[in-house]
Amino acid sequence: MPIGHPRGPPYNEFMITELGHFCLILAFLTACFQAIVPLIGAHNRWQGWMMSAVPAATLQFLLTLTAFGALTVAFIGSDFSVRLVVLNSHSVKPMLYKITGVWGNHEGSMLLWVLIVTLFGGFVAWFGSALPDSLRARVLSVQGAIAVAFFAFILFSSNPFLRMAVPPFDGQDLNPLLQDPGLAFHPPFLYLGYVGLSMSYSFAVAALIEGRIDAAWGRWVRPYTLAAWIFLTIGIGLGSWWAYYELGWGGFWFWDPVENASFMPWLLATALLHSAIVVEKRESLKSWTILLAIIAFGFSMIGAFITRSGVITSVHAFAADPERGVFLLAILAFFMLAGLTLFAARAFEMQAKGVFGIVSRESVLVLNNVLLAVAAFVVFVGTIWPLVSELFFDRKLSVGAPFFNLAFTPFMVVLGLILPVGAIFPWKRARLQRSLRPLAPAFVLSVAVAVLIWAMQTERSALGPIGFFLGAWLVSGAVVDLMTRTGRGGGRLGRLRRLPRADWGKAVAHAGLGVTMAGVAGLLAWEAEDIRVAQVGERFEVAGYGLTLRSVREIEGPNYVAVQADVALDRAGVGFTVLQPEKRIYPVAGMPTTEAAIDNGFFRDVYVVIGDPQDDGGWVVRTYYKPFANWIWGGAILMALGGALSLSDRRYRVAAGAKKTQAKAVAAK
Repeated sequence: MPIGHPRGPPYNEFMITELGHFCLILAFLTACFQAIVPLIGAHNRWQGWMMSAVPAATLQFLLTLTAFGALTVAFIGSDFSVRLVVLNSHSVKPMLYKITGVWGNHEGSMLLWVLIVTLFGGFVAWFGSALPDSLRARVLSVQGAIAVAFFAFILFSSNPFLRMAVPPFDGQDLNPLLQDPGLAFHPPFLYLGYVGLSMSYSFAVAALIEGRIDAAWGRWVRPYTLAAWIFLTIGIGLGSWWAYYELGWGGFWFWDPVENASFMPWLLATALLHSAIVVEKRESLKSWTILLAIIAFGFSMIGAFITRSGVITSVHAFAADPERGVFLLAILAFFMLAGLTLFAARAFEMQAKGVFGIVSRESVLVLNNVLLAVAAFVVFVGTIWPLVSELFFDRKLSVGAPFFNLAFTPFMVVLGLILPVGAIFPWKRARLQRSLRPLAPAFVLSVAVAVLIWAMQTERSALGPIGFFLGAWLVSGAVVDLMTRTGRGGGRLGRLRRLPRADWGKAVAHAGLGVTMAGVAGLLAWEAEDIRVAQVGERFEVAGYGLTLRSVREIEGPNYVAVQADVALDRAGVGFTVLQPEKRIYPVAGMPTTEAAIDNGFFRDVYVVIGDPQDDGGWVVRTYYKPFANWIWGGAILMALGGALSLSDRRYRVAAGAKKTQAKAVAAK
């Protein structure tokens, strides 16, 4: 096609797109270099070869960033000579969704995936000077090998820079469900978590190759795992929030396969964080921690396979291409087999040094790990069982929320019970009665909260009281944990302020889990639902709130048309707000979406959805009363904040470097 074709891109945009494609190929070649040369250098102790990993990781990131930027320019400029832009954009789409359209599809999301792989490798290159040179070289080589696999996947089966032979005048638009602020930011955070676990895998494999797993290794791997866990927590929270208000069902979690694909790595990453603490503090659980690091990244790749292979149906899977699924399955098999083979070969060298009693913090952390790992396995079985049933038994079935709630909930209940106990137990050996004495007020408070909830509720369901007991237990246990670290006597407030940020982070994260547990239990126990045909001007009541359908009209958005209703909300006849739910139609995509209107409150949400018109002139109106809904996401924010506080602890930045400096000084003497 000539450059001057009226439907072709401007010359500058054409060149930028080609530059992006060229940089992607160069990044692939750089990753090949990074995967091989530093590894050979570390084996032979060739300093120059080992140090080549640092500029290679930097160059690889910059090249990938340039490729990603070029694709973003193509979307912003509506370059319809690029096939991906045609399939996922439109000239009248709002600018925010033009940008987010870059990763709102399979090819662009995989480019974002590999960009984050190179970003984490860059962090080790830029801030890993405290690491031994041989370990850093091996870590970057493994990270480079991961990048090689995904660059190959992109270039040979999912190239985002493919051209159209005859560019159309306009695009086919992005999936309307993805044209939402929640989904605009959900994938990047989720990928930062998913892909961040590749760093834990790289550290684990590098340590296996080097034959050195000690307390220093535990300290080095924890910040990267913690960063991945924080991003994964935020990403899952954003996805849950989006499902709640966008899909119009009033639910925050449906145990959808794609939801499970992100939840399983989160459970394993949580276990990995706790086991790495034992490696760092006591040099125990080495084998288990290495195994968790390998499996956690494996589950993140299983998530990529589930969302892109089409083997399992989901409302928000990216692609359904068996050929791509086989490619991803091959990548998963290679890295899992490589990691587990190394693990088996080195298992005899990972001897635990620290010994501990049955009643100790180590024992509680072991139980914590077992609960999280088994819970992840339960979710995995429930997610893939429909596929197994169809392949081997020729039976089509679905595994829904009843199975997951019944099989998964007991593990979380036990986990909630033991977390405050483990936080307050000393290392190595604890006296049960003496250690539990400070938690007695927290336990009494939690029981009181549960009894109060039981007395207040109208239906005799145990879900609400149990959930609020666990929530109060975790929050009050976190407070007790902080207070016990300040000692006795005067000046406790000052000592509390001087506690390490990691201690504050642990307490805030545990309290956040308690808030989320209470929110989930309260919502499921006491939610109310009303579906009716309402006439304009009609008033009806739901859970003590009055709703009046005042009017319904058609409106026009930038790239959609919608039916919008005015629903007045009152309490005991006193009005206090007007909700405006919408039902949108995107003409280009030909797809409707539901835009719920929600009156948010600290203790409850009132959630209204407008449906289809009826023959008698009425409209279908769905109303949900959602108690404690916002506690779910408030708890997620607290968990992420707790992780960020721990990550900001200066001991992560200083101690490892001090250890290396000390080691060099000893070597010099």
